[in-house]
Amino acid sequence: MTDGTGASMLSHITIGISDFGRALTFYDGLFAILGLVRKFAAPDPGWAGWMEGDQPRPLVIITLPHDGAPHLPGNGQMTAFLARDRALVARAHAFALAHGGIDEGAPGLRPQYHPDYYGAYFGDPDGNKLCVCCHAAG
Repeated sequence: MTDGTGASMLSHITIGISDFGRALTFYDGLFAILGLVRKFAAPDPGWAGWMEGDQPRPLVIITLPHDGAPHLPGNGQMTAFLARDRALVARAHAFALAHGGIDEGAPGLRPQYHPDYYGAYFGDPDGNKLCVCCHAAG
């Protein structure tokens, strides 16, 4: 999404986690399917970030809560990741469920959004709601 000047509208997205090692394994696998590259990982303080290729932004970050309090997923919040085709949506969903994710909607068309919307929904091991979707036809 751009701001009209061609620049990305997003700087970064941060997803809270409770177990750095578990989350790193989960997101490394999920983002490898989607073609995102890990740019950094630091067990102390407990954060890691991925982005597309050599682009400086947007960045997706996982992190232990800064204040040291337990992570709690939000109700009604979701982060959606774009896949280039429907096969990757299905692959990402299968990976998530095999690695501690919680099914919240199998891969399939969601014509209520638009005729070509193909998405899958799942929670990560911490309960954060995620979506992987493709907007391309067939």
